[in-house]
Amino acid sequence: MGMTMTQKILARAAGLESVQAGQLIEAKLDLVLGNDITTPVAITEFEKAGFTQVFDKDKIAIVLDHYTPCKDIKSAQLCKQAREFAHKHNITNFFDVGQMGVEHALLPEKGLCAPGEVIIGADSHTCTYGALGAFSTGIGSTDMAAGMATGLSWFRVPSAIKVTLKGKLQQHVSGKDVILHLIGLIGVDGALYKSIEFAGEGVASLSMDDRFTISNMAIEAGGKNGIFPVDEKTMEYINGRVNRPCEAFQADPDAVYDSEVVIDLDTLEPTVAMPHLPENTKVVSEVAGLPIDQVVIGSCTNGRIQDMRIAAGIMKGKKVASNVRCVVIPATQEIYMQAMKEGLMEVFIQAGAAVSTPTCGPCLGGHMGCMAEGERAVSTTNRNFVGRMGHVESEIILASPAVAAASAIAGCVADPRA
Repeated sequence: MGMTMTQKILARAAGLESVQAGQLIEAKLDLVLGNDITTPVAITEFEKAGFTQVFDKDKIAIVLDHYTPCKDIKSAQLCKQAREFAHKHNITNFFDVGQMGVEHALLPEKGLCAPGEVIIGADSHTCTYGALGAFSTGIGSTDMAAGMATGLSWFRVPSAIKVTLKGKLQQHVSGKDVILHLIGLIGVDGALYKSIEFAGEGVASLSMDDRFTISNMAIEAGGKNGIFPVDEKTMEYINGRVNRPCEAFQADPDAVYDSEVVIDLDTLEPTVAMPHLPENTKVVSEVAGLPIDQVVIGSCTNGRIQDMRIAAGIMKGKKVASNVRCVVIPATQEIYMQAMKEGLMEVFIQAGAAVSTPTCGPCLGGHMGCMAEGERAVSTTNRNFVGRMGHVESEIILASPAVAAASAIAGCVADPRA
C-alpha cells in the first residue's frame, strides 16, 4: 500500500520503512516551537517533571509575538519567564522584541523549517510549514515540554484528504480565497485529524506566500496538517535560508486518500468567511456593502510581503473611509524593511492607516486593535470565533488582503474587482 507525503515523512522520523493511517508512532523532532503564551506553561511542566536540560538548543525556537511588545504586566511576566529560560539553556533561536516577528512567518524566513522535517509547535497554526513540504502540527504546552526535553513526540498517523488544484488564480484572488473556499466546502471538522495534501497543476501557479496562507489555515478545517509538494518555487525559497541537508517526499501513485476535493482556480472568486466560523463562507459580491468599523491587514496568515504589496496596490492614492480604523501589521522585521524600501509604508500612512511593529496583536484580541461591543471588522487573520478579537458581541469577517484593503477604502465590505 502506497503512502502519502505526510506518512512518508513520519515513517522516516520514526525509523520505519512504512506506516499506515491510525498507527501510533514515536518520531524524532527537527524543531520544537513555542511563543510568549504557550512557552511559560511548557517551562512550568518542564521543570515540574524534573528536566534540567533541553535535547538540542539549536532545535528549539521561542518567539515572543502574541502580546508583544508587552501590553500589560501579565504579558511582561510571561515574556520574562520565557526570556530567562531561553538564556539559561542558551536557546539559539530565541526572538525577542526588535528581532521577533509573527512566529509562523518568522521561522520559514529564518530557514528553521525545511522539506521533510517534523516540526511541532505549541500554537495551532504551526501547520503553516507544510507549505515547504514539512510535517508540522500544533500541540499542547505539555507536549512542548516533553519535546524540548527529549526531542521526541508520539503521533497517530493521519489519513489524508487530497485537494487537487486546477488552473490558476485570477486577479484579486489569492491563497486566502482558496483555503476559505475549501473550508466552506468541507466544514471546520471536515478534515478532523487528517492530513490535507495539495496536488495538481494548479499548485505551480501559487506563490510561496499563497501556500503559507493555505497551509496555515488547514487547522481551521480540523486538519492535523496541510502539506504541499516540493517544487522549484519551494527550492528557490529555501535556497540561501536553509543550510542543512533536507529531503523532499512525494506521495506514492497508489497512496490512499479518504476523499478528494477538486478546486478550479480559474473560476474561484474573492471569498469571505462571515461570523462566527471559518466555514461560513460567501463570495464577497454576496455581502458587499455591509457596514464595518475596522480593517486589520496582517497576522501569520496574511502579513507577508505579497500581502503588503496587494493591499498597498489597492490603497495607493486613496483614503481609508472616515468610519473605519485600518491597522496594517507586517509579520516580521524583514518584511517591514522590505515594505519600507518599496514605499508601501508611505502608501498605508498617507491613506490613513496605522502601521504596527510585528505582532499577533489584534488577531487574538491581544492589543493593537481590540474591538468594542457591536463593532464589525474585516480581517486577514484566520479565526472569527465569538470574542476572538475583543468583545463577545463584536464580529469578524475573514478575508484576503485585497478584500480587506478595498473594504477599508469603501467603508464597508467591498469587492476588489469592482
